[in-house]
Amino acid sequence: MQYLVSVIANKANSGTPEEQAAIDVFNDRLQADGYWVFAGGLAAPSAATVIDNRGEEAVITDGPFVETKEFLAGFWIMEAPDLDVALKLATDGSKACNRRIEVRPFL
Repeated sequence: MQYLVSVIANKANSGTPEEQAAIDVFNDRLQADGYWVFAGGLAAPSAATVIDNRGEEAVITDGPFVETKEFLAGFWIMEAPDLDVALKLATDGSKACNRRIEVRPFL
């Protein structure tokens, strides 16, 4: 089963050099152990563009779709045999990136 493991941040930065190194080690482990599907970091919410094409014309707005103190800073997509394994991996990911993590299975 695949899981979206979201990195939750409350400040816009890409992490310290130590955090980046720990994330690299964690990513290498995910790949070596066969859990890796894809991962990526995201730009700050201020770089977002929202598109709403539900009406007569598309409305394009700069900035995030919601004002909040916390935001999605990055993510992993992991392949794990069950939720327990995904949670264990996410726990290690939280430690590596020094951020809170949310785990959600794909439907």
